[in-house]
Amino acid sequence: MIRTHIMICGGTGCTSSGSKKIQEKFIESLKANGLEDEVQLVQTGCFGLCALGPVVIVYPDGTFYSRVSVEDVDEIVEQHILKGHIVERLVYSDTGKVAPINPKYVKLNETAFYRAQNRVALRNCGVIDPENINEYIARDGYQALAKALNTMTPDEVIQCVKDSGLRGRGGGGFPTGVKWALCAPNKARQKYVVCNADEGDPGAFMDRSVLEGDPHSIIEAMAIAGYAIGATKGYVYVRAEYPIAVNRLQIAIDQARELGLLGKNIFNSKFDFDMEIRLGAGAFVCGEETALMTSIEGNRGEPRPRPPYPAVKGLFNSPTVENNVETFANIPQIILNGAQWFASMGTEKSKGTKVFALGGNITHTGLVEVPMGTTLREIIEDIGGGIPNGKRFKAAQTGGPSGGCIPAALIDTEIDYDNLTAIGCMMGSGGLIVMDEDTCMVDIAKFFLEFTVDESCGKCTPCRVGTKRLLEILNKITDGNGTMEDLDRMEELCNYIKANSQCGLGQTAPNPVLATLKFFKDEYIAHIQNKKCPAGVCKNLLTFTIDKDKCIGCGMCARNCPAGTIYQTDYVAPGHKLSSYYIDPAKCIKCSACMDNCKFKAISKQ
Repeated sequence: MIRTHIMICGGTGCTSSGSKKIQEKFIESLKANGLEDEVQLVQTGCFGLCALGPVVIVYPDGTFYSRVSVEDVDEIVEQHILKGHIVERLVYSDTGKVAPINPKYVKLNETAFYRAQNRVALRNCGVIDPENINEYIARDGYQALAKALNTMTPDEVIQCVKDSGLRGRGGGGFPTGVKWALCAPNKARQKYVVCNADEGDPGAFMDRSVLEGDPHSIIEAMAIAGYAIGATKGYVYVRAEYPIAVNRLQIAIDQARELGLLGKNIFNSKFDFDMEIRLGAGAFVCGEETALMTSIEGNRGEPRPRPPYPAVKGLFNSPTVENNVETFANIPQIILNGAQWFASMGTEKSKGTKVFALGGNITHTGLVEVPMGTTLREIIEDIGGGIPNGKRFKAAQTGGPSGGCIPAALIDTEIDYDNLTAIGCMMGSGGLIVMDEDTCMVDIAKFFLEFTVDESCGKCTPCRVGTKRLLEILNKITDGNGTMEDLDRMEELCNYIKANSQCGLGQTAPNPVLATLKFFKDEYIAHIQNKKCPAGVCKNLLTFTIDKDKCIGCGMCARNCPAGTIYQTDYVAPGHKLSSYYIDPAKCIKCSACMDNCKFKAISKQ
């Protein structure tokens, strides 16, 4: 009889930190102690607290062990499983504002990270074994599909999704029910349902985590969509860089077929639906729905002119509905619990919850799901644990290369589609990069623009050429050669690219530049007029200097300088025996090796 469950995170983050070896060690240790029939090991999806991995949770008490190593396993088994003594040195220490219920150890759902969340799309991640269909079924899995097929008409399914207020979580925010309704009336021998799991934004891993932790929810949702619009075939387009997600999704598809949940006459309803995976090569432009469909067809991923829209002429020139992973992950719960249940969460125009990949200069990097309308301050301070090392919050980048930045002055902004649009940002797919005072916003704009220049498919001139010219101006500014006229030229070029690019990649590529110009223009001016980077990031504008009174003359800086630009002087500081050193600014290559090797903090950059 099973008396204890040990949940081991099997998401990409923890897997890369060695959770598979930890699982193998648990199997060995449990067997050595004769516990293999009393303790069940479960490899789950992502728990969300990615920076604390590998994560191990012991139930029924819910003890939350973080940063577990192979060497810790025997101690957990011998002390906790056998004797009931919690291994306190491995227990997660909550740094949230609200004190834990039991200060000796914190359960996962009692952490500040979890308490403010409302997990709908992530409801099963970290809870079930994603490779076991029975565990999904035990959590009401496939009941929504049964309800739709046996008690609802296709039109009623569409109306339910409409009434829920669910908007596309891929970035555009188009109403999901409306998209389905536009496709449903179109007659064709074959219609398609497509799941966009391409997820190319830097720092974004929301969709990957759902596929790794709850793949059956996507299968169920796509079957429901197929029933609603009259489609019998589905494709999941996922990048090949997600091997764990691909493997678990294929296992889930095979299991669903075996139980008759995919294929012919599902639930004796005379409804047929099957699906398969298509691997992408990692092109960012394939996140755009028409480029994605072009890639599935076996062609180079390039966007198509719209209209006609995919609802009329999509995959293989047939009517198609395309939604991303997070959008689909909400569908089964909406059908099962009703439209009003979902609509009761969020704001007036942005219903439900939103998953964010929280990264950057934040204490708790990871995956969070909060109701729409949650403020940025709540996400950063209450859930994310604030900015580490006593630094000040400067800005948050939402929407990745397609988005904009929210400055510290707007930290109390309620996060939803319309509020972000109003301040010149966008939701995007859910990447949320937090930046502290040491971040150069000009450099951030350049970073994202470099990404879009590399990822442009090159089909249209405004995107292919315009983004390169824009990047050239940014490089000119960060090199210290910019002029004030460049700011006007840059803004004009941004607006031209947005207005004339064919697809969403080009239309949104200038957003990081426009947002930083709007909120941090003073930093651009400092780069141009003062030839200084206020954050000390832009290499060509830095000057490294040695404080002659702090320098003890040890010579570590000179010995580690690859360019040989550091010389000893005749000056001996009071209290020191050796003469200090000097950096020749004309020859300095600004590699910071001198500062990194100075133990006495005598070297500074400005």
